[in-house]
Amino acid sequence: MEQQFNFDNELSGKIALVTGGTKGAGKAIAERLAKAGAQVIITARNKPDVWDDALHFIAADLSKSEGTEKVIAEIKTQYGGVDILINNLGGSETPGGGFSVLTDNDWENSLQTNLLAPVRLDRGLLPYMLAKASGVIIHIASIQGKMPLYESTLPYAAAKAGLINYSKGLANEVSSKGVRVLTVSPGFIKTTSAERMAERLAESAGITKDQAIQGIMDSLGGIRMGRPAKPEEVAELVGFLVSQRAGYLSGTEYIIDGGTIPTI
Repeated sequence: MEQQFNFDNELSGKIALVTGGTKGAGKAIAERLAKAGAQVIITARNKPDVWDDALHFIAADLSKSEGTEKVIAEIKTQYGGVDILINNLGGSETPGGGFSVLTDNDWENSLQTNLLAPVRLDRGLLPYMLAKASGVIIHIASIQGKMPLYESTLPYAAAKAGLINYSKGLANEVSSKGVRVLTVSPGFIKTTSAERMAERLAESAGITKDQAIQGIMDSLGGIRMGRPAKPEEVAELVGFLVSQRAGYLSGTEYIIDGGTIPTI
């Protein structure tokens, strides 16, 4: 008999964690999962100004091991674990100017935020999924994992390349045990953090922010659709991937970039 899916409240009864869930794509993903019926937990360093009482917020700096431990402990105490883990936290705060201006701290901070934070969360929360033989982990990477930009985000790009590789390896290990692991690699998304990066580039180069944004798109070789992605567009892809409709998908990277990468 063909399996039937109920798209309304299809995540009802599921507990989901979205890291970096107060802004940008993370906020859109959290709202999308909540709309589908999931109990959603979000993390960030600071509580957002506009708050949704339907979401459970945990203040934590996941770039630090103690922040990760706090989140894992609180989730285990209140929920036992999660069914869905969206490792969305990421970003780059490194200066423009190429390799020579980057310090050890720049590299270490990028690796902690973009690679080691997901690794630590997976290690703490995956055992619950394995015990149930059910769960979904999604790592939000970036097309910079394949198309690194040297001007200001080289450590970020290297960390995301590591995340893509790690995600594939983890999928190879746990897919046969009932846990699906996937990677979503967006291109340029119009978020507040992207605009801050554009402002830093504009200040460094002595140009306007709009010129810096266009420069980012040009540095990617152009975006075929002519614009950055909307956070909600990334969230819709994630909403599908965590659902039963995607039940046979694991170990795969999904690129959502408006046609930025011109090759197969």
